[in-house]
Amino acid sequence: MLKHFAPLALLLAAPAFAETLPSNTQQQAVEAELAKAPKGTRFGLLVIDDTGKVIVAVNPDQRFIPASNTKMFTTAAAMALLPETGTSRPDGSTEVYLVPAKQGKGSDVLLVGHGNPALSSAPDCKVACLATLADAIAAKTRVVGDVIGDDAIFSDQRWSLGMSWNNLGGDDATAASALSLDDNALPIEVRWDKQTSRASVQVSSYVTVTVPSVIAVMNPFRRPDFQLEHQLNSRSFRLYVNTANRTSQAGLPDNTGELWRTALGIDDPAHYAAWTLAALLRQRGVTVKGKLRALHRPVEVDMGDEGALRTSGGAPLATVAAPPLIDDVAIINKQSQNLHAELLLRRMAIGGSWNTLEDGLAAERALFELAGIPREGYDFSDGSGMSTYNRVSPRAGVALLRWIDTQSWGKAWYASLPIAGVDGTLKRRFTGTPLANNLIAKTGTLNATNALSGTFRAASGKRLTFSFFANDVPNGQTAIPAMEAVLLALYAAN
Repeated sequence: MLKHFAPLALLLAAPAFAETLPSNTQQQAVEAELAKAPKGTRFGLLVIDDTGKVIVAVNPDQRFIPASNTKMFTTAAAMALLPETGTSRPDGSTEVYLVPAKQGKGSDVLLVGHGNPALSSAPDCKVACLATLADAIAAKTRVVGDVIGDDAIFSDQRWSLGMSWNNLGGDDATAASALSLDDNALPIEVRWDKQTSRASVQVSSYVTVTVPSVIAVMNPFRRPDFQLEHQLNSRSFRLYVNTANRTSQAGLPDNTGELWRTALGIDDPAHYAAWTLAALLRQRGVTVKGKLRALHRPVEVDMGDEGALRTSGGAPLATVAAPPLIDDVAIINKQSQNLHAELLLRRMAIGGSWNTLEDGLAAERALFELAGIPREGYDFSDGSGMSTYNRVSPRAGVALLRWIDTQSWGKAWYASLPIAGVDGTLKRRFTGTPLANNLIAKTGTLNATNALSGTFRAASGKRLTFSFFANDVPNGQTAIPAMEAVLLALYAAN
């Protein structure tokens, strides 16, 4: 797989750390702040300066669940391996073909995805619009047969190992597909009427949401106002309403009741894309005579005749390009967008043995070996950090950041990180402190986990690079205040 990598000159190993022991005074101050965190929390921290001198080290070689710090590794690998900066792997475009129908009359529509994260059906869409492809079909023909969503360039592994089951069906863990549309999520609005004690639901007709006749509390410990239950690989959801512990939102009239908005994850994005394209064609006066279906690529199974379906249509009728890679990397890192990270990892799988998720992870591992990131310092099962199987050591996190510093795309990558007190997932953190508009870092939050890795300028102007993890945080508590106090103390002491 090394043949896919950028020239070795671009893959310089991360600079080695100096073996200087950290200052006892700073070490003790950091440990004193960490002692104020919720009892039982396990911390890992490594801080170095630009010479490689270790400033502070707390369990630097222990491995931690990194949560969304996983996205640092995914996006950095993508910058090295994907088009625009690295190799000529799939560019993420979306294509539409007219192919001969099986019945021998007319043409079927084949919508082919290559991992485009931005394909949109929004009425105000400006870039990567599904409507562009619908317009091209309507200009060519007024009658079509089947409408087929083809995501077969990826193996059909829509979720990664180690995801929590309770995230499935929500937009944080929506299914990954080479043919993704609208971030594979559907907005839903639920309004509770106090007078009738009924819930009204507004959501796309692609899914079915039912309210059981018995209004029940599904989780008496958290006591949510609303909770959705989803049957995997279906388009059906059940809505439960907690009538015992509701809190009205400010500004709603008393006779209206609570208003709740969220998003539903789509389990078969290729089918949803075909369904939406068919609807757009009908709006344009095109008759759809056939069925809606999805074409998936099974893991370790040759696609055979179905795999040749695309080429039977010749050149694509129209193509919608994916956004520039760095634009997508900025969305992933600043917003911590899970689906886009998973799509990047799967695009890195192309050229592997079966285009599987493991092929993408193998491409990352081979790259990180060349980069000098210690192999014992990481293990990944996904690209987003939703998997609880992922592990990273602070030393591996700092090694990654130091390696990125040496790359031609490193400055652009660092610009994709959230800025404390300014934007992204750090917009409301460190406000009113010397680290506001100074610290840039990737955040991470998962059950019992907080993470933050990045860089900042200390009071002296010295640049510090750090990787900071908290695991085993007691339920209902957070380690963020202690972590922020440590970084502020390091700012002042250096």
